[in-house]
Amino acid sequence: MERIKNFFKDESGASAVEYGLLVSLIAVVIVAAVTALGGALKTKFEAATTGIG
Repeated sequence: MERIKNFFKDESGASAVEYGLLVSLIAVVIVAAVTALGGALKTKFEAATTGIG
């Protein structure tokens, strides 16, 4: 019975889940930023290529 009580009191796994959520949130933000900047950079490079050629 004591082992079951200790199991439910143990919070060491909770911090691992929290870190996992933070990492996934950061990954989503990075993907969104790269996607947004990628389109803008493509337009700039196409304009530069047209100007050179």
